[in-house]
Amino acid sequence: MRGFKQFLLRGNVVDLAVGVVIGAAFAALVAAVVKDLLMPLIGAVAKLPDFSNMSFTINGSKFSYGDLLNALLAFLIAAASVYFLVVLPINRLMSKVKKTPDPNTRQCTECLSEIPLQARRCKFCTATTSLA
Repeated sequence: MRGFKQFLLRGNVVDLAVGVVIGAAFAALVAAVVKDLLMPLIGAVAKLPDFSNMSFTINGSKFSYGDLLNALLAFLIAAASVYFLVVLPINRLMSKVKKTPDPNTRQCTECLSEIPLQARRCKFCTATTSLA
């Protein structure tokens, strides 16, 4: 039981659980925005009072394509939100943080440490012939 408790209290499991809960709440929020705001707006423009009730029948089988359109729009809004509110800012931040190589240094081929261009010997491994 101790190992199971240790597993559950690891950071990764707790972070994943928090992410799943927040993701479910976000999905419910997006679904509500689509169902209660966007679809009635689209329905008003298309002169249909209830977009989610749109369907057609073939041989007694009912196909509710309005629900499909609601789900598709909810997915597109969620994907766009994640992309524009999470992915783009993180990529922008990572590009600023990304270390650019110093033009006044070079890399030792023996220990891969950064050394000045004028150095004749690596200060970390004291290699002389392997300096490129």
